[in-house]
Amino acid sequence: MAKAKTAFVCNECGSDYAKWQGQCSDCGIWNTLVEFKLGPASGTKRSKTQAANASYAGVRSEAKRLSEIDLEKTPRFTSGTSEFDRVLGGGLVPGSAILVGGHPGAGKSTLLLQTMCHLAQDREVLYVTGEESPQQIAMRAHRLELPVDRLRLMAETNIDALLATAEEIKPAVMVVDSIQVMHADDITSAPGSVSQVRECAARLTRYAKLSNTVLFLVGHVTKDGSLAGPKVLEHMIDCSILLEGDADKRFRTLRGQKNRFGAVNELGVFAMTDKGLREVKNPSAIFLDRGHDAAPGSIVMAVWEGTRPLLVEIQALVDDSSLSNPRRVAVGLEQNRLAMLLAVLHRHAGLQLGDQDVFANVVGGVKVLETSADLSLLAAIVSSFKDRILPRDWVVFGEVGLAGEIRPVPSGQERLAEAAKHGFKHAIVPKGNMPKQPINGLKVVGVSKLSEAMDALQI
Repeated sequence: MAKAKTAFVCNECGSDYAKWQGQCSDCGIWNTLVEFKLGPASGTKRSKTQAANASYAGVRSEAKRLSEIDLEKTPRFTSGTSEFDRVLGGGLVPGSAILVGGHPGAGKSTLLLQTMCHLAQDREVLYVTGEESPQQIAMRAHRLELPVDRLRLMAETNIDALLATAEEIKPAVMVVDSIQVMHADDITSAPGSVSQVRECAARLTRYAKLSNTVLFLVGHVTKDGSLAGPKVLEHMIDCSILLEGDADKRFRTLRGQKNRFGAVNELGVFAMTDKGLREVKNPSAIFLDRGHDAAPGSIVMAVWEGTRPLLVEIQALVDDSSLSNPRRVAVGLEQNRLAMLLAVLHRHAGLQLGDQDVFANVVGGVKVLETSADLSLLAAIVSSFKDRILPRDWVVFGEVGLAGEIRPVPSGQERLAEAAKHGFKHAIVPKGNMPKQPINGLKVVGVSKLSEAMDALQI
């Protein structure tokens, strides 16, 4: 039996070596060499599906013209949860590989177990656990009062045994929890290493494409919140979603980071209860749960998350600094953008905050990734600095440029409609987002400069 050839490749510069060494000779960085398999040994066993068709995408055919490709829509089916379907782009696509990440305790296994138990009532579903015992999974399912009579459960970490079982059962949906504990016998490195994760994910994804199985891979995250393992893992899969939320917080947000079948940055909101995760169909209502007593430094903004508007409260606190270098802290917002907006506020509104500590926070744990929050953030900062309360029925959004101009943002009409639906009476928006038709119950003021916005806010 011929021995499989291996090489050791540097993760930083790509240099390869015949054997492992602690330091890469080319880039000089330590502990970056990982083992890669160059080719299978002649006696290596392959699964039936892999032997029948070695094509990665599952299609063996000659080259065709683009006009000859069948455009018949791939049939989706629902996961049973509208918020989950929204993040996935409208439902589950047969043959897709979905990577689910999140911090420990966020609820990844709970969300997938709930979904799989309900899907198993109508189709064949296989749940593969490599980190928990079947008894632990069963205890959780009974505690959450889930239907457990149809779901198939398997405790396995060997990728070949897993694929052999899958070929016998032929599930429509399969969950692997988690990809970091899976291993292949023909790779000598430890489970969780770059080569093991890469090869196991490639085999599972190939099986999903060949058999039209919906594949869920659970992935660990590092300290900085990024997915652990090689970056190629995110390139191989079709959809990457991240479940965010601290273990001590009630609400969890499910955000799409990559999706070949739907919108990116789509957001789904769930509430953690004693019966598991429950979807929140009107997330604006929970993020607008404000205190009874009005206070300076608080305003509501309308942000766009994926395919829908979302109303969230933004708060700012400006206080005298005892430090030579005042603090600039942003939670849920980009730190560098906060510093830039403070410079714009000084130059074009005449407010000097160089000796003040500035703290900004988006209520509810939402992360705002778009520039439409600029104007509302500045309004909250000025309100706190001048100790003036902004009306509670006002909503503000708009992008602020370096020249002090207020730029329009996408989907302004939908944002205003969402604000009117929740009872807001006054809106300050860029002139480019002024509605063509009046909105019942909502007075809209369009501004083109930062000075005009400060005058409209009366602060």
